Amino acid sequence: MASPTKIKLHKQEYLEIVWDDGKTHNFDLKFLRDESPDAGNKGETILWKHYAPPPKKPLTPQAYEVEKIEMVGNYAIQIKWKDGYDFGIYSWDVLQRLGDYLEVKNNLHQDFEHE
Repeated sequence: MASPTKIKLHKQEYLEIVWDDGKTHNFDLKFLRDESPDAGNKGETILWKHYAPPPKKPLTPQAYEVEKIEMVGNYAIQIKWKDGYDFGIYSWDVLQRLGDYLEVKNNLHQDFEHE
């Protein structure tokens, strides 16, 4: 598993992560907030039973602005958003999978535009 060598917030627009394997992922802040890996956002599974998350309330523009980013041990970051939301812990594995998903999504779109 790769580890980040650089994590940088660019003007409340996107979060850049450079990995020690040479890859770079740029995450739109709205995408990161919407994909927050916490039970209140994604639901949770307990003893093989999945519990759906509660209905979401409309978010304010502050919901997509980062107040601070903190390290969680040597394996993750926790983002505190300006609306006070700070429940998701983004492990390196989760961030790599999200970054790989965005790469495939962006490249797949381009593949279908060719004639």
